[in-house]
Amino acid sequence: MDSAGWDERYRGGELVWKAEPNRFVEEELSDLEPTGRAVDIAAGEGRNAVWLAERGWDVDAVDFSAVALEKAERLAADRGVRLHAVRADLTAWAPDEAIYDLALFAYLHLPWTAMAQVLLRAATGVREGGTLLLVGHDATNPERGHGGPQDARVLYAVEQVADIWRPYADILRAETVTRPVIDAAGNNHAAVDGLVRAVRR
Repeated sequence: MDSAGWDERYRGGELVWKAEPNRFVEEELSDLEPTGRAVDIAAGEGRNAVWLAERGWDVDAVDFSAVALEKAERLAADRGVRLHAVRADLTAWAPDEAIYDLALFAYLHLPWTAMAQVLLRAATGVREGGTLLLVGHDATNPERGHGGPQDARVLYAVEQVADIWRPYADILRAETVTRPVIDAAGNNHAAVDGLVRAVRR
């Protein structure tokens, strides 16, 4: 889906996603000292970016949907914090080297060639000792889990992500995790996500 498609999806008063941070983002980053600058890559409506700002991070929220970023800024204002909204096509976006203390990916799914480049540029944008965290729909989710993209071309395994980051960072965690999902009929399911956490060398 292009930026116009996502603008249309996000257009409307209600949040497409809930306002609370992703459960794995919260679990992994709650104990991390908010030492400086963070970037939420594909921030959408800003639920994770706003949560980071509430914790004391100076946050850049990067997304290609202007509608989503407007909602992110409103959510931040409602919560009494600020973030820096950056409208950019992630396939062309490149941060300066070593400017971030934290780079977060939460459910960004691109064809692998493009995704690998975004992952690589994020790694170089994090300074020594900084954290890289990715959470996304795992490549096995269509067979083992529920929901999420069904197109294998935009799904990836945790080892693919770890392999991109390994030359630059120490991999602390690279594994699949499950997440409860309730469908429109009220039935319970489990989604399979991939989680990779690394510390920049």
